[in-house]
Amino acid sequence: MSMLLSCSSPFSVVKISPSTNSIPKPSSLFFFRFSTPSLHHRTTTSHRLFPNSISIRACTQVGAAGSEPPIADGVSEFKDACWRFLRPHTIRGTALGSTALVARALIENPGLIKWSLLLKALSGLFALICGNGYIVGINQIYDISIDKVNKPYLPIAAGDLSVQSAWLLVAFFAAAGLLVVGLNFGPFIFSLYTLGLFLGTIYSVPPFRMKRFPVAAFLIIATVRGFLLNFGVYYATRAALGLAFEWSSPVVFITTFVTLFALVIAITKDLPDVEGDLKYQISTFATKLGVRNIAFLGSGILVVNYVVSILAAIYRPQAFRPWLLIPAHLIFALSLIFQAWVLEQANYTKEAISGFYRFIWNLFYAEYAIFPFI
Repeated sequence: MSMLLSCSSPFSVVKISPSTNSIPKPSSLFFFRFSTPSLHHRTTTSHRLFPNSISIRACTQVGAAGSEPPIADGVSEFKDACWRFLRPHTIRGTALGSTALVARALIENPGLIKWSLLLKALSGLFALICGNGYIVGINQIYDISIDKVNKPYLPIAAGDLSVQSAWLLVAFFAAAGLLVVGLNFGPFIFSLYTLGLFLGTIYSVPPFRMKRFPVAAFLIIATVRGFLLNFGVYYATRAALGLAFEWSSPVVFITTFVTLFALVIAITKDLPDVEGDLKYQISTFATKLGVRNIAFLGSGILVVNYVVSILAAIYRPQAFRPWLLIPAHLIFALSLIFQAWVLEQANYTKEAISGFYRFIWNLFYAEYAIFPFI
């Protein structure tokens, strides 16, 4: 009697005869699936073709010994899709920015620090991540066709996350964020949070779809990621400490600096997406002015930002720590100029553009990393 083993992905057939020792090793069999309609059909067909054989549908995988069971593997894939759906680089920016602002408020008022505030701070961070997830999620839902060209690795475009699941996720993010902020941070912060969600919605959702208009698009991004995040977190932290809101020089600096930085992110984020934006008639500065011009414009704005920061440290040493602010921003500026030169030498290939955009985000993280100590 012979045995027929078939695998659908990839399809393989191994015939085993009693007279041979060509029995496959157990480690080459990943799992067997019995009692399915397709298996029954294949088994019936196999018996017609091979009366003295047994047909078993199995999945094989080279070196699959010790692999996760199918259910655990599916859960792992879903978690990975959800994480990509959140756009991790934006989550890191939100988490680092809010943490830096809270740290700065605490450094300015060390006598008011209480461990009881930790839970409130964590709930605020959770709400911010939910807001971030809602905004980037709603954008992916309405940009599936464009993302298939520009960002085919995103979970909806890649087919790793269904549109229905995406809607459930963004609904959860919006509801959870609003609930946490409403219960913990008062009506003013709740209104700021709601404004942020509203701006994120009209950025992506028809009939508004403000991302079609370059000026409106970068103003929305600069407002949400620049002003609302910095002002809102600092205001909420001082309120939690029992203090009235009051601007400090470092907070004015970071709010202004990051608002301009968010403007740069808004215009350079479209650099890797020119192909898809042109195809679907999405008007951006990159499609209108060209990749090279926008790369130089974004770099120029950031260099001016760094130069002004150095001058602020020189002329207002009583408000800042020049020994940190000056060398840090000098290094950031020189690194940016070097990366712009590398991009030019690479002739603005898509890979080089993506690397340049990632570097801009690294500079964004670096600014918040030093902020509590300036």
